[in-house]
Amino acid sequence: MGLRKDIWRSAICMASIEDIMARGAIGDAPLHWLPPMPKSFQFLADPFGFWRDGKLHVFAEAYDYRDRIGKIELFVYDEAFCLLSRCIVLSEPWHLSYPFVFEAEGEIWMLPEAFRSGALTLYRAVSFPDRWEPECRIDLGNDIPVDATVTFHDGLWWMFYTPARPGSSRPGCLNVAYAEHIRGPWTRHPLNPVRTDSASTRPGGTAKSFDGRVMLPVQDCSWTYGGAIRPLWFDALTPEIVLTHAGGKIGIPPRFGRYREGMHTLSAAGDVTLIDVKRTEFSPRGLSIEAIRESKKLMRCFSQKHRLA
Repeated sequence: MGLRKDIWRSAICMASIEDIMARGAIGDAPLHWLPPMPKSFQFLADPFGFWRDGKLHVFAEAYDYRDRIGKIELFVYDEAFCLLSRCIVLSEPWHLSYPFVFEAEGEIWMLPEAFRSGALTLYRAVSFPDRWEPECRIDLGNDIPVDATVTFHDGLWWMFYTPARPGSSRPGCLNVAYAEHIRGPWTRHPLNPVRTDSASTRPGGTAKSFDGRVMLPVQDCSWTYGGAIRPLWFDALTPEIVLTHAGGKIGIPPRFGRYREGMHTLSAAGDVTLIDVKRTEFSPRGLSIEAIRESKKLMRCFSQKHRLA
């Protein structure tokens, strides 16, 4: 428990990810902020977008510090970026975040981060955009991926992820796996971990190809969680070899005001890019929310023991 709380805010940036990479900054690109959450100590983070039928579908983590269980919320925008609707489209008993949405093999998929469930589950849209069903669990041996990100490159599907394992530092390790089909089977790269540092390993957005090289947005967590986004370039990516180098941090403009303390998502959606940025909240109210949540947990445990007695 503590006074410090990260509060994230998500936006549609009116610039392509290619333009942002070329500038090395968000710059003066116009923004459409996602609507605010109804209560304090709630936020929207990890936005990913998918265009269909002239509408932009933005999927984001909706988080409340009162229960610490993220859900996936959908925001639908028209071509003028006017909000048409919003609703929760995926929730589980465990925390969900990082709703990576993509199209492959004639279907639309979501690969949300859910390491607290003990597995990585691939969901299929049975009725896009608001009905999703689990298709399969992706077997990566002892690895439980955090922020798994996939892309198709040189005839194979590639997955980049940080493993959540006892004894490993989640923000400081990047693993790679590959498969011929999105459902698998997946093969972990023999050189894993392919990169180890806290400044350029945890995935943070959409992987893209630039002149034959894969670029993966990664989080710089060297001084704070989600402190910045920087590009990680794959100079070689084959089943036998992986060579990488990291670029500079993507600049956050002063006009973001208090929301300049971090950025941990940069995801492409056609000619626009989804981002999230954060501010830090120091408040006794945050501490009281933690205390109330912990007391409720103790009461539930006591009630269960009483029923079993």
